[in-house]
Formats: sequence, C-alpha cells, structure tokens
Amino acid sequence: MEPLFFDPIYKSIIWGGRNLERIFNRSLPEGKVAESWEISNHGKDNSIITNGEFKGKSLNELLNKFGSKLVGKKCSSERFPLLIKLIDANDKLSVQVHPDNEYAKIHDNDLGKTEMWYIIDAKPNAKLICGVKSGTTKKQFEEAIKNNTLNEYLNYVDVKKGDTIFIPSGTVHAILDGIVIAEIQQNSDTTYRVYDWGRVGKDGKPRELHVEKALDVINFEYKGSVEKVSTKKEEGFEHTSLINCKFFNVDKIHVFNSYKDKTDGSTFFAYTCVEGNGKLKYKDNYFDIKGGTSFLIPADNLEFEIAGNLQLLKSYI
Repeated sequence: MEPLFFDPIYKSIIWGGRNLERIFNRSLPEGKVAESWEISNHGKDNSIITNGEFKGKSLNELLNKFGSKLVGKKCSSERFPLLIKLIDANDKLSVQVHPDNEYAKIHDNDLGKTEMWYIIDAKPNAKLICGVKSGTTKKQFEEAIKNNTLNEYLNYVDVKKGDTIFIPSGTVHAILDGIVIAEIQQNSDTTYRVYDWGRVGKDGKPRELHVEKALDVINFEYKGSVEKVSTKKEEGFEHTSLINCKFFNVDKIHVFNSYKDKTDGSTFFAYTCVEGNGKLKYKDNYFDIKGGTSFLIPADNLEFEIAGNLQLLKSYI
C-alpha cells in the first residue's frame, strides 16, 4: 500500500459560502459550499482515491479488502473510525448537540459524535458557542427554548486562527459566522438541532428541530474553552499535541524543513494541511501537498517524509 489521496465531497448548506475557494484556491461547485468531507466512509459518502494502484476505488472498498492493514489493530475494520471535514461557516450554524454512542445506537442506529475544531481562519472578534453557562439547568434550558431566550444560557468563546476547541458528545455548540475550521470527529452524522435562529431551509420552511432528543443528551455541566496546548521543537519541525481522547488523537505538525514518520501497524495517520505547501516522499514517489490537502497513511508499516514549509493536523487512534 501507499499514501492515499481523495476527491473531496462537497456539501451545500444554507450557512455555507466560498471561503474554501478564497483560502485554498479550491475549484468549488456553484452556490454555497458549507462542508468538504475530506476523508469519509459514512453511508453513501465514500471518499474516492485519486492516486496510484487504487485510483478510482472507494475508501470502503479498500477497508473491505485490507482491513487492519489499512486502519490498524487499535480499531474495528467494519468502518473507518473518523470523518474529517473542512467547514466554511459563512453564516452561523444551528445551536445543536450530538449524542454519545449508546444513545445514538438506540435512537438513530449510528455512532455518537465527539469532535474537535481547529480554527483555520476567523474574522476579527470571532466567537462560537461551546457548552452552557455555569448553573444552567435542564428545566431552565427547556423553558428558554420555548420562550426564545436561549441566548441567556449559551457559553460564548472568543476564537482566533490557530485555536483548538474540543466538543465531547452532549455538548451544546454552534460555529458562528466568519469562521473556517478543520473538524475531526467520530464517523457519525447524527445531529440534534436545538435552535436555528428563525431560519428557513431551501424549501422555505423552518428546518427541523430535535428538542426532545437534545434535552435527553445535553451535558449541562460542560462549559467549553480554547484548549491550552504546548509545543515541542524538534529538528526540522515543531510538534503540538492538540487533543487526546478515547475516540481519536490530533497533533499539529509544523514542518519548516523536514519531518519523518512511520506507521507501525497499530493505527493509520490522517493528515490535513491547514497552511503552506510541501511534498510527501514515500519510497521513490513524491506527492504535492498544499493548503486544504488531506491524505491517509495506511497502518501497515509505511515510512515517509514530509518536506517544505507547512502546517498539518495529524489524526490517529
């Protein structure tokens, strides 16, 4: 096997924009592009490989063929464990929450969703919502939804380019306008909307809310904030551990000369370039990397090198 690159899967949603075109010089479909699913094995949305021996094959086909050689021994080979996205919040998203695995399995036959956000770009004084204000009760929150006074109980967080936010399942959250993020999450698309700012969908009708389910799963004790991280300088690159949780780990690798790594059979590495450009070397093959590029290094003992001046998110189990 070799490093795998994919065609992005674009999603048009009313709050999207054209910022992936502006930041990454992407050739986008017409209209409001809200999400680019970079590495996906969810339902019908399966990433298609664009390089090498398996060009034109889907991630799901390779998973079925290679199993743990692709994803590693730490996780099941039934489905790829992560969903990696770029998100353009040109307008604010709905206030929402995701369930945990147990609730999602019973009610939606899906996985739960814990996720993290890395802020790629943000307007001045940008904010997002993560959690509720201290002391908020379920009863207060339910009444606020009915009375359209929910804003009183939401925890707003100031963010800027380079910040990291962790959103465990059960966390009330919303990306607000003027923010572009990389999102690494469990492989799930189960979302319970709590409030949608009085907006209507493409059909002219208010988008569906899921208040009862949301109230079942919200953690009223969680108040999010920007993660505090520390950076270690190595020869040729800098390493920052952003998130370590039971579902995934995410590091930031800032390459300013050269960075070498190797999978050892335990887990894949998924990289997303959030800034800069460079080249990936594997054996005698070279692959271009530029801002917005995501690629997958299979778990099966691949040695590789990344050179250039670029910043990457490294996701793994």
